[in-house]
Amino acid sequence: MTSPIDSPLDRSAWTSLVGPQAHLGHGNALARRYHPEVAPFAGLVEESPAAFEALRALLGPDDRVMVPTLAPVADIDGLQARLLGQVHQMVALHPGSGRAAQLQATPLDASDVPDALALVARTRPGPFGPRTLEMGDYLGIRDQGLLVAMAGERMRFDGHAEISAVCVDDAWRGRGLAAGLVNLLRARIEARGETAFLHVLSDNANAIALYERLGFRHRRTLFLHQIALATV
Repeated sequence: MTSPIDSPLDRSAWTSLVGPQAHLGHGNALARRYHPEVAPFAGLVEESPAAFEALRALLGPDDRVMVPTLAPVADIDGLQARLLGQVHQMVALHPGSGRAAQLQATPLDASDVPDALALVARTRPGPFGPRTLEMGDYLGIRDQGLLVAMAGERMRFDGHAEISAVCVDDAWRGRGLAAGLVNLLRARIEARGETAFLHVLSDNANAIALYERLGFRHRRTLFLHQIALATV
C-alpha cells in the first residue's frame, strides 16, 4: 500500500503538521491530525498499514477525518474509508491576471470568526471551522459590514502555502472578487519566497478554469477519503 513521495506537496497535511503547524494538531511518528476545530484533515508519513494503524489510535468513536492519498484506499483493518472524490492539486506556475490591487480586502482575525462561519454556511467552499483562521493569513471583503467574500491560507510548510476557503456571497458573484483575492494572496505568498498551491475537486470545472486563468497548473490528482473507526 505504500506510495512513493516525489515532493512534500504529496503529503501536504503531514508536512504541515510536522512543520510550522505542529501546534495546531497532535499525533505520533506516523500519523498526525489537526485539532477538530482547526480542520478535519489528517496526514500520514506514508500510505502503509502501520501508518493507518497509527491514525486509528488518534480517532475516537465519533471522529471523522479527511485524508488525501496518492492512491485509492481499501481494506484497512479497524477503519472505514469512504472515497469523497478526486482532487486536483494545482500549483502557481505562471503569472496571473487579476484585480488584486483594486480590492478593499482586510485581514480577518478571531473577532471575524462568526461572520466567516456564516459566509461559509452560505457558500460551502469546503471544510472550515471555528479555528481555521489560525492556519494562516485570511482576507475578507465587506459591504456595509457584511462579509461577502473571503480567502486565506490553510496548509503551510517550508516553501509552500495553500490557498483555500475561496468563497463569494451569491449576490456578489461575477465581480472578480474570487480572482482578486486569490491573486492578492498569491502575491503575498510569493513575496515571502514561497509557492502558492491549492486543491479543488476534479469535477468542479468552473473553479479549475478560473485557477488556470490565474496561472495555476495541475500537478497531481489526489484521492480524498473520509476515514473513521470501523463499526462492529
